[in-house]
Amino acid sequence: MTQLGGARLAVPVGERDHVLGPWVAPVTLVEFGDYQCRQCGQAYHIQNALERRMARRLRIVYRHFPLSVSHARAEVAAEAAEAAAAQGKFWQMHALMFENQARLDDAALLGYAAHLDLDPGRFRRELGERG
Repeated sequence: MTQLGGARLAVPVGERDHVLGPWVAPVTLVEFGDYQCRQCGQAYHIQNALERRMARRLRIVYRHFPLSVSHARAEVAAEAAEAAAAQGKFWQMHALMFENQARLDDAALLGYAAHLDLDPGRFRRELGERG
């Protein structure tokens, strides 16, 4: 386990995580989130405010935790974020989905991918590989 300011992570922050901010920041915030969860959407806005206020002193880590039983589009949204990450645009897709939580249908996700100038064929293939 990793000790971070009194809290322990069973899986330490590593290269596979989505990290925003410096690796050596004195404060690390790890969110296990769901793009369709209303409370996660509220946390997203709070994190943005913290990031602006703390700047280089904060490292934000996002880990997917889709609650598919409660949120029908949560898993596909997480997969869309990973498909965007494969093209270097995780945080941009992350922001679009949290800012548009009511629109996580396939057409919207493809629209977000187009807005981010992602390769549409690759994006569709990676979403199609889920299953």
